[in-house]
Amino acid sequence: MVDFGNVLKSLRIQNQLTQAQLAQKLGLTKSVISAYETGIRMPSYDILISISKIFKVTTDYLLGLEKRHDIDLSGLTEEEISALLNLIYAMKRR
Repeated sequence: MVDFGNVLKSLRIQNQLTQAQLAQKLGLTKSVISAYETGIRMPSYDILISISKIFKVTTDYLLGLEKRHDIDLSGLTEEEISALLNLIYAMKRR
């Protein structure tokens, strides 16, 4: 099973959100988001569903039960990653 914290952190970064911004959207504190990402805590079912809605993924994906295609972006600059993400979003909107 995929680590929920790593999935959450990856989605948050891909969507260019800080922990504080995600916490605000969920009505939580930044420290709770940090605890989720480090594996100290797991979200309640209600929060898990809210997270899935924010990132437009299934709860199965968040819990590692459903696969998605991931791309290794290591070694790229923030500007290059941003350009790739913009291209992906544009292609999805077609």
